[in-house]
Amino acid sequence: MKVDNTEQPRLSICIATRNRADFISETLDSIVGQIETGVEIVIVDGASSDETPKVLGRYAAEYPQIVYRREPTNSGVDRDYDKAVSYATGRMCWLMTDDDLLRPGAIRKVLDCAERDVDLVVTNAEVRTADFARSLGVRLPDLKEDRDYLPGQGGSLFRDVANHLSFIGCVIVSRTVWLQRDRARYFGSLFVHVGVIFQHPAIERARVIAEPLVTIRYGNAMWLPRWFEIWSFKWPDLIWSFGDFSDATKADVVAREPWRRLKTLLLGRAMGNYSINEFHQFLAPKMSGLASLAAAAVALIPGPVANLAASVYLGVWRRNSRVELYDLALSPNATVASRWVMKLLQVDFSAR
Repeated sequence: MKVDNTEQPRLSICIATRNRADFISETLDSIVGQIETGVEIVIVDGASSDETPKVLGRYAAEYPQIVYRREPTNSGVDRDYDKAVSYATGRMCWLMTDDDLLRPGAIRKVLDCAERDVDLVVTNAEVRTADFARSLGVRLPDLKEDRDYLPGQGGSLFRDVANHLSFIGCVIVSRTVWLQRDRARYFGSLFVHVGVIFQHPAIERARVIAEPLVTIRYGNAMWLPRWFEIWSFKWPDLIWSFGDFSDATKADVVAREPWRRLKTLLLGRAMGNYSINEFHQFLAPKMSGLASLAAAAVALIPGPVANLAASVYLGVWRRNSRVELYDLALSPNATVASRWVMKLLQVDFSAR
């Protein structure tokens, strides 16, 4: 469809990508079929070294709605999303990922919501396996109906959605508001969008869409090798840095120091994300005495043993923890024994 460029676009779909040639075609295919007047796609390529430039060059040549900017150097995902918003011209910017899918009708639904007097739209998402074949039975956030937030309700918005905003693809934000706020402070956090939304004064005029508009390809994130650092330190440090919310509200999102919990360390060991290397790098400088000895002991548990024990525990007593069970199944610590236990317990990640 030909785009009318005489008026400001209503929506810019902003994608930051790097070395995603194997995935981004499927993502763009889910988007371009929904494009209508007043919508553009802005893609910032952080100096990909694979076939990504060729793939995106073909799409940009075919679809005039695509604005493709290839950066000469890799400046990180936070800066690249900020660049994408800066290059965009739409009133609202959808910070879309480069390996997930928009569901049919998603753009029209967001355009309808963007007509409201809001600075932020958060859409629900469905979490599926990396091949999209099976649902993990999780929706982010888990709301039954659309919800509006007005000035004075920022604490409720934070409590309801902050924990799910680690997935950037659910965020549609006013470009004007984005550019007016401090972004540089959050470069390197991996979650610049969360910093933009909840820094003082936190965005309050928002609408959360209960219907899943994005399908997440779970288990394909670029940051998986840094899992322990991110979820034990970077994410909690970010959430607890926001001064507009009480400690109790922030604790509802994430514990201040989750790495102090042996259960967290045990699950990380079972998944292959916590080892003696992580202990020495991150925990040894912060812990002493019995706590340090316990954390080191967990790091020395044989990975397959921890994986098997966690598979049995979650499979028997926490069968609804499908994401964690999927993580265990994908772990390098998974063995024939642990997979057999999951099969025996009928944990098959079947679609719901």
